[in-house]
Amino acid sequence: MKLLAILIICLPISAFADVSLNSLFSDHMVIQRDTEVPIWGWADPNEIITVETSWGASVQVITSLEGTWRADIKTPEAGGPHTITVFSKNKIVINDVLSGDVWICTGQSNMDFSMSKFLRDSRDPKHQPLVEYIRNEVATVNDDWIRHIEVPQATSLYEKKLNFEDHWRSANPEQIGKISATGYFFAKELRKHVNIPIGLLECSWGGTKIQPWISEEAYMADPNMKAYFEASRKESMETIKIMDTKGYVDTVYETQVAEWTAKGEKGKKPKPTVDPRNDRQLPASDYNAMLSAIIPYAIKGGIWYQGESNAEFMPDEYEEYFTAMINSWRAEWEQGDFPFYWVQLAACKRGNDKADKGWATVNDELRRTLKLPNTGMAVLYDIGEPKDIHPHNKMDTGKRLALWALKNDYNIDIPVVSGPLYKSMSVESNKIKIEFTETGSGLMVGNKTLLEDAVSVKEPLKWFEIKGIEGVWKPADAKITSSNTIEVWSNAVLKPKQVRYAWSANPKGANLYNKEGLPAAVFLTE
Repeated sequence: MKLLAILIICLPISAFADVSLNSLFSDHMVIQRDTEVPIWGWADPNEIITVETSWGASVQVITSLEGTWRADIKTPEAGGPHTITVFSKNKIVINDVLSGDVWICTGQSNMDFSMSKFLRDSRDPKHQPLVEYIRNEVATVNDDWIRHIEVPQATSLYEKKLNFEDHWRSANPEQIGKISATGYFFAKELRKHVNIPIGLLECSWGGTKIQPWISEEAYMADPNMKAYFEASRKESMETIKIMDTKGYVDTVYETQVAEWTAKGEKGKKPKPTVDPRNDRQLPASDYNAMLSAIIPYAIKGGIWYQGESNAEFMPDEYEEYFTAMINSWRAEWEQGDFPFYWVQLAACKRGNDKADKGWATVNDELRRTLKLPNTGMAVLYDIGEPKDIHPHNKMDTGKRLALWALKNDYNIDIPVVSGPLYKSMSVESNKIKIEFTETGSGLMVGNKTLLEDAVSVKEPLKWFEIKGIEGVWKPADAKITSSNTIEVWSNAVLKPKQVRYAWSANPKGANLYNKEGLPAAVFLTE
């Protein structure tokens, strides 16, 4: 007996490891309906794992030599609640499981900001009614079939994380405050039309560029992106080597602080050099720490709200990086070309011309990415707030994103999913003719106020510019010529070459709509 006791004490702890699950598989979860989904976790090597469900599906798998396991199991039609039981040496019972549609919600702060962030008074009093609307929504919401879980914000330069800590919450007054506002109003609009549970799987971080959301494998697959990635990694490794040196002093930071102090501490205080291992902006760093932890959880599709941080950082390359990101996510999820919808950025005043024009450039790059299959874009410049980069009108944001999903993924009869989208141009004498898709029942000059529908107004079209062979942009006149075309001209440009529309971070007064009340997308002719 004494020898047996010694042997037991000396055995590694892992020999007695309980079966465990990724945090996604927990009470109140939403599991993707009517399909076969992966459930995964950890246990001892060569351990038999049994998964049983209240809807009758069951499966057994054996843990790998690395201690990982995955079971693929069929899911029921929309509804619930159900239970899932996972057991081996121990037993885990997951209660109150709903079978529905799971949408990943990704991007930066305008996806990240939860409902509670929009309860403060607006910076401009004219937007205060939007605050009151959200306050009432938070106080009265009661939809247990909208649920949400969020991957905590983290960065990892090298290691791909496999799990995270959070729990599923429901859309009720006690829990709604932590749910993404954009995600919630998207789900709410879906729920108006379909009696299906909606799960929101959020993976977002305010202020992040697109580059950290792309995997290393995606960078390596593209020669241009590979060069950027390798240059960034080389710089990071050199910085880490310096910072890990015994007695390291951040001399750059100390010099900057000394200069700032000498100038009377005016302006923002300098910040210390960021350790690359903690830098959320480096390529693949947020993918590694956040996205990696939730792939391949079965999903219906994704929504994306990002681009503000790229207005001054590689805006002209945004389409390239965005395309690579979408393609790589689809490949890694192994669900084919799942639906992926995003927004053109809402209007907001920027501090300089570079940022102002970069904002428009990103918006156009977002539009150009629509060439990818099974994608869609909501246009938001008419619901922005010039004084706030985080506009309160997430209600229309959610509705406009939902239009694409309702038509494409739920077979709801939607007359038009978007405002007019640039299709083609032709030069006719000293004018350029522009043709659009998504014009619905026709084009109109419109105006929108807060949550009211856009209405037709008797005004000239605004925010069109035209460029000739001289290469200088000039303000242009424009008029609607048919249900899906306009013509654009300027007496100062005799040989026109290109047209652009709403080319600013804050194109106040841009007023081309379709008659369904949706604004035309920002565009530069191709």
